[in-house]
Amino acid sequence: MSLSHAILTCLVETPQSGYDLSKIFGESVGYFWHASQQQIYRELGKMEKQGYVRSEVIPRQGRLDKKNYSITEAGKEYLIEWMQQPSEPDIIREDILVKVFSGNLVADQVLITDIENRHKTHSQKLLEYRKVEQEKFLKTKELSKSEKLKYLVLKAGIRYEISLIDWCNEALEILRNTVDN
Repeated sequence: MSLSHAILTCLVETPQSGYDLSKIFGESVGYFWHASQQQIYRELGKMEKQGYVRSEVIPRQGRLDKKNYSITEAGKEYLIEWMQQPSEPDIIREDILVKVFSGNLVADQVLITDIENRHKTHSQKLLEYRKVEQEKFLKTKELSKSEKLKYLVLKAGIRYEISLIDWCNEALEILRNTVDN
């Protein structure tokens, strides 16, 4: 998946400004695909040249003009073509796993502290996801198809965080019962 696919997905339902897109990435899409505001603006420029999005400048009194982007038919076709390709699992890139792999170079407490911090981070993220679940997806039978699909993505995020919390607990138990060599 590329950043362009994530941006186009955000534009399917409604036009957005670059700023709005960066907020969406921070509040929802960013849970599974991170991009900085600078990366989003750079990608929008490329996508406009490719004909996947078009922009419209909206004048605003007393403020900078707003530039809204919308997906074009070519952008929809590009997104659909990508969606019809088989998905490939992403490669795991977790720095904590690299540290643990070569953890015999440092005292166990260094790893324990790092893993405790990760546990805290994943626990906080899980609480965020559970809050969204309670606020938006309580009555699953009444959800539209679009809402159900978003709920499935949220459920994947919940399971991901639970899995990492479980791993942190297991790693901490093992490390706390290991004597430094």
